Amino acid sequence: MSARTARTRLLAASTIALTAFALTACGNGNGVRDEGPSAAARSSARPSDPAADSGTTAKPAGTGTTTGSTNGSKGSGTTTGSTGGSAGKNGTGSTGGSGGSAGKTGTGTGTSTRNVACDGANTRTSATVVSRPLNHLLLTVTNTGSKNCDLTGYPIARFGEAQSVPPVAEETHPQAVVTLAPGESGYAGVLLSAADGSGGNGYTAKTLEIGFAAQGRTARPALPAKGVYVDDKLTVTYWQQDLDDALAY
Repeated sequence: MSARTARTRLLAASTIALTAFALTACGNGNGVRDEGPSAAARSSARPSDPAADSGTTAKPAGTGTTTGSTNGSKGSGTTTGSTGGSAGKNGTGSTGGSGGSAGKTGTGTGTSTRNVACDGANTRTSATVVSRPLNHLLLTVTNTGSKNCDLTGYPIARFGEAQSVPPVAEETHPQAVVTLAPGESGYAGVLLSAADGSGGNGYTAKTLEIGFAAQGRTARPALPAKGVYVDDKLTVTYWQQDLDDALAY
């Protein structure tokens, strides 16, 4: 081989080597090729995804709601329940319970406010001769019971052995029923005889029995020892709440 031929071959081999080096170095312009992150780095940099790892999608658990209402006046209850949780794949739904218990029907009983009647069993009666007006007797009835009592009508007065009872002066009728609380008193006046002596058929009575409009037990108030003089003008008033009203006739 001649020297010229050997130089030619050497030059060609050098050219080929330089070309291969140049192709290897021109990856990123800095003389080194950027191969990107390795497979191991890519695997460690990926965030953990529980849902992706398990292959399922988490959904919220179903919930139940309960609404109840009670109508006590009619004794009925209303209940509404709703069922939740049907959409949750991994959640567990619950069914709404019954709401509102049945209302109770009221069965209250009314209490009567009517008072008992006053009579000789629950009262004490006294008879007092007064100086004014003349020839008048004051009857006083006191409630000795533990409850209110109504003193209705007028005294049914029987003096001595009389076969009849005196009439009532209608103009003395009270505006309302006389009600006596325990310990309270009601009153009635009795005109015994005419002040001017014009009455007839007079006599002296030493006993008195008082009956009440509601019947029941009678009362026997004491009279003065000498008795009281009565004639055909004998008249009684209605029972009054006030003493002065009883002596106004």
